[in-house]
Amino acid sequence: MIAALLLTLLPQATAPRVEEPLVVGEVLSGRSALRDVRGSRRSYEELVGAAGGVLLFLGVDCPLANLYLPRVRELATRFGERGVRFTGVYSNENEFAPEIAAHASDADLPFLIVRDTGQRLADLVGVERTPTAVVLDAAGSLRYRGRIDDRYSVATRRPSAEQQELLAALEALLADRPIARAETDADGCLLDRTPLEPGIGEVTYHRDVAPILQSRCQACHREGQIGPFPLETYADAARRSRMLAEVTVERRMPPWHADPRYGHFANDRSLSAAEIAVFRAWALQGAPRGDASDGPKPPAWPEAWNVSTPDLVLTVPEAVPVPAEGVLDYHYVRMDPGFTEDVWVQEAQIRPGNARVLHHVLVYIEPPGASRGFSRLSRALVNWVPGTVSKVNPSGSATRIPAGSKLLWELHYTPNGQATTDQTSMALVFADEPPERETTFGIFADFWIKVAPGSSHHREEHTMQFRGDSRLVSLRPHMHLRGKSWRYELVHPDGTSQTLLNVPNWDFNWQTEYFFAEPIPIAEGTMLRAIAHFDNSPLNLANPDPAAEVRYGRQTFEEMMNGWVKYDLPVARGR
Repeated sequence: MIAALLLTLLPQATAPRVEEPLVVGEVLSGRSALRDVRGSRRSYEELVGAAGGVLLFLGVDCPLANLYLPRVRELATRFGERGVRFTGVYSNENEFAPEIAAHASDADLPFLIVRDTGQRLADLVGVERTPTAVVLDAAGSLRYRGRIDDRYSVATRRPSAEQQELLAALEALLADRPIARAETDADGCLLDRTPLEPGIGEVTYHRDVAPILQSRCQACHREGQIGPFPLETYADAARRSRMLAEVTVERRMPPWHADPRYGHFANDRSLSAAEIAVFRAWALQGAPRGDASDGPKPPAWPEAWNVSTPDLVLTVPEAVPVPAEGVLDYHYVRMDPGFTEDVWVQEAQIRPGNARVLHHVLVYIEPPGASRGFSRLSRALVNWVPGTVSKVNPSGSATRIPAGSKLLWELHYTPNGQATTDQTSMALVFADEPPERETTFGIFADFWIKVAPGSSHHREEHTMQFRGDSRLVSLRPHMHLRGKSWRYELVHPDGTSQTLLNVPNWDFNWQTEYFFAEPIPIAEGTMLRAIAHFDNSPLNLANPDPAAEVRYGRQTFEEMMNGWVKYDLPVARGR
């Protein structure tokens, strides 16, 4: 029911239908309606490499398109080395960035992936089915349109292809020869052009929209928090009703990057299909206010702490200046909390002094005698990223800070156009008595990563082993600006594997820690495997320097592969 409802409430095409598609020889031009899976707009010019471009129209659920994915990868690797740029294009109305990114990640597609909003590109180049291949020359002229080859069709499966039209077209293009067959009929799945009509009746702000904003949005979008504007009143929301519909339907907001097929998380910020439908219908209906008596009471947002009454509050001793612009190095503060005996932390919360510029905070535990070098730090107490409220260990479990430990604060800032300062604090709530289990929040990092210049799909893998029967509490991937995707898998002692968390669309701006709804029991000897991909190509718009070979380092122009993991063990083992 919910899925059917959502199909009626997706955004309208942003451009009118093209009356006549391009014919062979015409140049692809005009206003693009493309967004990549990170939400960035992409121009048609970006789809063409030095020697030309291939547009592969794909669909998440199209069986025929999925059969061709191994062949697509092979051709992309073979001709990408010769200057032909491949792009995966998803044009179905009911496919959005999260599932598109997951589909491309599952298929290990090594090229740019875009969503064709309103099917503008499909109409321009005359595509009606998936899979369809479109070949452009270096000037953007249409040179070939049709099937990949004749191996698969709706009715047939051949052991191998007899006619390899896409391969032949590319070989002719690179040899500067005419393409013998410039058009062929593509078989497969018709593009979904579902009519977009509202279907849930009248929607009002007070009755329908305000409850969603309170539960999903206002933690960030209220005065003093990280959101760039508040969403606390009717006026706040109504003036942005169309934008609310767009960013929620496209799943850009609220920020949540976990693939919904894997894991259940206590801090899941994603909206349900029905909630997304409410925003869409509200915008289409002109953002009606409704009766205030139908709305929820304003939430009592905490002015101080979300944790229980703190036993200790620590504050960075001096305000940190943050300039109006620029890329800032990490800021480190080492603090002695004065613990003369072991302390057990049950709850912890970081409260930003200025959430509008604070990107993230990590507070590490430095036991007595530990190396002061960053690479040797293996345990953390708590972290903060936008949207974080507090960290509470599972019942009967707490984090130990050994007597004499120092606390190392790592603070990272993102300027917002106005010079300012930040002075962040942390509250700790101690366990009433020593717990049965000790919680560890640590990393297993790959310090030997090396990403070649221009590489668009570099793969790294790293593992850790649980040395005792444990419970897994949370996972958090960490990469920098070239990060592309991350997957955590359990490898059991019998060799079977299980995906715990998949982040197919890594976003450096939202470094979420994913808390499992219930701790996951882990048998001794189980391996936790992290698989990460990096995009060091010019098509990664966040890439500081595609010509650089990238290695592990603290700065964002370098890279990291830090697998953060929180787990607990019985105290007798954990100590």
